[in-house]
Amino acid sequence: MLYSNKDLKKLIIPLIVEQVLAIAVGMADTIMVSAAGEAAVSGVSLVDCVNILLINIFSALATGGAVVAGHFLGKKKREDACRTAWQILEFATLLALLISALFIFAHNPLLRLMFGKIEPKVMEASRTYLIITAFSFVALAVYNSCAALFRAMNGAKVTMWVSLLMNGINVVGNAVCIYGLHMGVAGVAIPTTVSRYVAAAVIFSLMFHKENEIHLCGQQRFRFDRQLIKKILYIAVPNGLENSMFQMGKILVISAVSTMGTAAIAANAVANTLASWNILPGVAMNLAIVSVVSVCVGAGEYGQARYYTKKLCLFAEAGMVLISAILFFLVPYIARLYHLGPEAYQMTVEVMRFHAVLAAFLWVCSFSIPNTLRAAGDVVLPMVIATASMWLFRVVAAYVFTYVFHIGLLGIWVAMIIDWAFRAICYLLRYRGHKWEMFGNRTE
Repeated sequence: MLYSNKDLKKLIIPLIVEQVLAIAVGMADTIMVSAAGEAAVSGVSLVDCVNILLINIFSALATGGAVVAGHFLGKKKREDACRTAWQILEFATLLALLISALFIFAHNPLLRLMFGKIEPKVMEASRTYLIITAFSFVALAVYNSCAALFRAMNGAKVTMWVSLLMNGINVVGNAVCIYGLHMGVAGVAIPTTVSRYVAAAVIFSLMFHKENEIHLCGQQRFRFDRQLIKKILYIAVPNGLENSMFQMGKILVISAVSTMGTAAIAANAVANTLASWNILPGVAMNLAIVSVVSVCVGAGEYGQARYYTKKLCLFAEAGMVLISAILFFLVPYIARLYHLGPEAYQMTVEVMRFHAVLAAFLWVCSFSIPNTLRAAGDVVLPMVIATASMWLFRVVAAYVFTYVFHIGLLGIWVAMIIDWAFRAICYLLRYRGHKWEMFGNRTE
């Protein structure tokens, strides 16, 4: 077997810790900024939807590079894996620079386009948060690329420690800027940006250690290798388009939420933060699946790819059932930490209990199984399924439930579950067959 239980433990535990840190800091951010009022919480949550869209683009590029590098490692072609690492870093950094410039100089029309007419205080908070965090996109691209490469070589412990550093700086900075300096929304955005640059600098420097299976020593050539970029983009573009369409759909759904008032926006923001805890084991296992399966595919071991997929999905399912049970019973107490008004509090409890029950049954099949397909190079059909499901079910259903049936915030979350159910059926049917096993040679 390519991975022993010890190898999997070495990969999985740091990934879980890393996800816990990221979500805990996100939760702390929301709690701290809530001291500035519901308008601040709403503004940050709206812009975070945009930031997540960009994070998904950088993550898709990183995944493309990690899958190609993983295939090379499986084939014992270490030098090609190292060349892949430099190419993905160079490409991602250039893209991040262009996106940063766009968001910094065109923030007003972009905010109006995405969110339409929102309350002036919410718009001001959104503007402040967007401009400051846009400066961090380059650091985010570098960090995501390096972290994905470390996971590909089973070095998740490195990303865990760097994540601990980044999130520690973020939390301390938030406390100082919000409670000490009373900077409001800027007090959340500035520490986020600083912490990302520190993390990017640290993890980038660690990529120059020659003992790593993948390193950057001797790879500094400031030109693109067209063949390698083509291989990376073959994985990254469909994955990036899928993630982008997914997040754009979410932004449209958020636009519907924004018409329900500040209480609904705040409740949705808090519920999204708590939902991140609900799916934490699944997100961690997804990162592990990409790393493990890409190496199995590179080695031509599709039987092992299926074995590890099943094993990691069972781990994810067990973890999510446990967290769903905890959230279902404790959410009334957790929601009080956010200083919500009575209406926002009630909506938060309602949607989170709904999410906790359904996530335990549907999330893994909807979001973990397709990672095996992507790691094998089968990226086009998963993109088509995800994009069609997002727009036909989640977006359309959300608008119908909002403007026709007037269900309110819960209707937005019901539409999301319909989307999950359709994805789960399609991905399971694809995985049970063998067509996805024929894509591994696309990166050769």
